[in-house]
Amino acid sequence: MSDEDQTDKPSGPAGPQPEEIRFFGTTWVDHSGAYALRRVGLAVGALAAAVAGCFVLRFAYQGLEIAEVGGLVNTLVILMFAICSAIAFRKTWEGFVRRPADPARDESLRSLKMIGFVGSLLAYALRCALEAPGEKLRRTEYETSRAQYEKRRATRTGNPSARKKPKRK
Repeated sequence: MSDEDQTDKPSGPAGPQPEEIRFFGTTWVDHSGAYALRRVGLAVGALAAAVAGCFVLRFAYQGLEIAEVGGLVNTLVILMFAICSAIAFRKTWEGFVRRPADPARDESLRSLKMIGFVGSLLAYALRCALEAPGEKLRRTEYETSRAQYEKRRATRTGNPSARKKPKRK
């Protein structure tokens, strides 16, 4: 048998496969492979990154104070980071719960999420405390696709030409 003949045959199990989650792969399906340890590690890592980000923002603010740019600019910078962090937190959290209705709009908010990175990191850390980020969404989609696959597969069992046809009267 040649290599080409072997590649034509499906090697994996039939039916829909679970979607991978970053840092978790497909272990979220059955919570195997140090799933809980990974969740804890990622939550702690995201919190540590958020704290480090806050220190960087504090140093930037101190730089503005040293430059004596004025109270208005200092206030605007604080408000900008606070508002962007709040929006980034909300959008990141929503991304774990449902798919975006308009991916183009979600893509346009990427720069806002980068400015409010502290909010995104906090949302990620809190979600890791509950489950793998996006697990509930992907589990619902996976179970729905499995149920649809099983339903389609059950209705196609047997050879349709071998079925007995009803007698005409």
